[in-house]
Amino acid sequence: MNIDLIINAIESAAPRRFQEAWDNSGLQVSLPKGQTDITGVLLCLDVTEAVVDEALAKGCNLIVSHHPLIFKGFKSLTDATPSQRAAIAAVRAGVAVYSAHTSLDSAPCGVSHAMARRMGLDVKGVLAPSPADTSVGLGVVGEFPADGLAAADFVRLLNKCFGTKAIKLSGNYMPGRMIRRVALCGGSGGEFIGTARACGADAYVSGDIRYHDFADAAQEDMLVADIGHFESESCAKDIFYQLITNNFPNFAVYYSETATNPVVYMTFDGESE
Repeated sequence: MNIDLIINAIESAAPRRFQEAWDNSGLQVSLPKGQTDITGVLLCLDVTEAVVDEALAKGCNLIVSHHPLIFKGFKSLTDATPSQRAAIAAVRAGVAVYSAHTSLDSAPCGVSHAMARRMGLDVKGVLAPSPADTSVGLGVVGEFPADGLAAADFVRLLNKCFGTKAIKLSGNYMPGRMIRRVALCGGSGGEFIGTARACGADAYVSGDIRYHDFADAAQEDMLVADIGHFESESCAKDIFYQLITNNFPNFAVYYSETATNPVVYMTFDGESE
């Protein structure tokens, strides 16, 4: 399997032109010179040294990640940072790395759309459309059928769909309040709280919501739920899997089993989960 065929399969649905100006989606580490054939693909959210080792153990020489391995760029390539060490490990092992970040977030098949599908929402539009193409952009707005869900059931649904260890809610949470119209944005979506409210959302779901954003939200009508950055983007691997296997059904594609969530939750009794 040629690496360009796999990249083309991903970019046919999530072209790099969809990415934000500050992002760095695309090929992060190439195969060794003269090599183009892929033996297998490992899918992950974040590339670490352990993920590179896992790729080798599974016979894969291509890693496809959601978060770019090389984000702000390197001024040097040493063992000073985890991302530099992972890049060095990939080069030494002859493992290529391709990342689709906001290019996948903004795509019609992207992360926020997949979040909505998991929850059984009927997508009505894009939360923050691209000025160049209003059919793509960050986040989505969707609706539950009929009367929606009580807020307590809505929170339980979030836990079930995204495997959350904890959910942070704005102080205006009321268990019996009905939630029908929902805005969602995978990753860090605090900047779109006002946009979600303007769309008439009863609830907004994202990750990395700041304390002061919660403080403001608590004075408004819309419920804000922070399910975690990693948890909100867990569906990215499923999207990659479908894009690749739909085009190449007999090719070896694996989900990474290496834990890369940088957040560890502690239970009430003090044991980590």
